[in-house]
Amino acid sequence: MGSNHVFDTQNLFKTLPHFQENATLKLLQSSVLVSISCAFRIYLASLLIQANPSILICVAGFLVMYSVYVLDRALDSEEDLVNKTELAGSNKKFGIVISLLAFISGASILATKGMFALAFVPFVTGYLYSKGIKIGKVSLKLKGGFGVKNLVVGITWGVFIAGLAGGSNLLPAVIIFIMYGVKVFINSAIDDFKDIKGDSLAGIKTLPICLGTRGTRAALFALHMGYHAILCAAILSGVIASEPLIVACSFICGLICIVRYTNETAHTKAGLSFFKDGESTITTVLHAIV
Repeated sequence: MGSNHVFDTQNLFKTLPHFQENATLKLLQSSVLVSISCAFRIYLASLLIQANPSILICVAGFLVMYSVYVLDRALDSEEDLVNKTELAGSNKKFGIVISLLAFISGASILATKGMFALAFVPFVTGYLYSKGIKIGKVSLKLKGGFGVKNLVVGITWGVFIAGLAGGSNLLPAVIIFIMYGVKVFINSAIDDFKDIKGDSLAGIKTLPICLGTRGTRAALFALHMGYHAILCAAILSGVIASEPLIVACSFICGLICIVRYTNETAHTKAGLSFFKDGESTITTVLHAIV
């Protein structure tokens, strides 16, 4: 009887306007840093393929990325009840409205640049990832196990960033796709460490759950070394611009994330967002100074 009373009191507390406003604010704020990272990644990708960086396209990239991640957090998932307790009680409908407004704004900018279709790549994939669709007895949801969701996220953002970076040659675009596709794959796998409890309850077999800490760390390290070797070869052969600072920052920040934050207490350690989501911001600032 007492436990039920406590449960009801907690639920009642979460309905209070002040609590709901704070949770809704966290819902809207939680995607800002990763969206800024996307904008700067597009800028750095343009430098690597020797295209003229467009501030408007970077802004559009920010808006589309923001819309996708806010939508993911606004659409309730079973594992999020455990993984994202700080968003409990937030106004999800308001979050969806903000997500749609951000997407329309970003897609409108891309339409003026002849890139309208690219906006739908992450947005549609994001919906299929978060909520999925069901037609009759057939259900399609991209949040699968054993690296499937990491692969989906990596491919989606690799295509999006490479497409928005511009350039007319295919090979440099492929290099950018590999670079950011693998980088996002690795970062999403690192994020899975802090979500082990919720993913286990939801039956999602992520890489940390299936391979364990050491196995996942080894796999991510191999991917990290592999795509940086490809970047160096592309620079030496003249396929992409000689930008050693961009490659060096990518290598160092990525290595720190893999070595230090691949464990179940990753979310409690300071610096994860700084090195993971803040890498492109750091690189852009250093590039401007140098």
